[in-house]
Amino acid sequence: MINLPFNPIKRAEEVEKIVMKDLERKYYRFRYASYYGGIATADTIGCCFLCAYCWNYFKNLKPEKFGEFYSPEEVSKKILEIVEKKSLDRVRISGAEPILGEKSFEHLEKVIQEIYERKSSLDFILETNGLILGLNKKFCSRLAKYPLAVRISVKGWDEKSFERISGAQGKFFIYQLKAIKNLQDFGLEAWPAVMHEIFGRKVKRNGSRK
Repeated sequence: MINLPFNPIKRAEEVEKIVMKDLERKYYRFRYASYYGGIATADTIGCCFLCAYCWNYFKNLKPEKFGEFYSPEEVSKKILEIVEKKSLDRVRISGAEPILGEKSFEHLEKVIQEIYERKSSLDFILETNGLILGLNKKFCSRLAKYPLAVRISVKGWDEKSFERISGAQGKFFIYQLKAIKNLQDFGLEAWPAVMHEIFGRKVKRNGSRK
């Protein structure tokens, strides 16, 4: 039973212990996706938020029940196999939060390194909720070694909407925005993707609220 709202830093630590084994992380599929004009995607498990509308909600709610552990080398190999098969020039890790703490960051960093060593022309799009990057600038400095583009999925527009959407304590809302600044301070391309609130008053077909 999870009590709401929860501390997302504590949850990140707890989830990381479940989804990481040494430098192996849990993934549940590797696939082609049509987003970004076509992209090779590795879907992982485990997030420090529990957004009610998340398409991966149940896997992230009980990460111990899903997926298999893969090393960074295995992940990069599977991603590059999709790149070659589909003639793609973009890759990403999706499905959950790639950065929960030091161990998961090391795994991610190794995946990025492996991919660029094998095919340096690829675009790597890092999708993250930004919480840990907002709290820890050293991770941003380490990411700056690579030509990444970082998409920060911002939950809500203030503390109240953030808490309602993510299940996490509202005071942590600001760290998503700090992540964008931290990344840009180190010269990385970073932009927000705002997840608006979808709960509340009903919307009529003409767009007005009731």
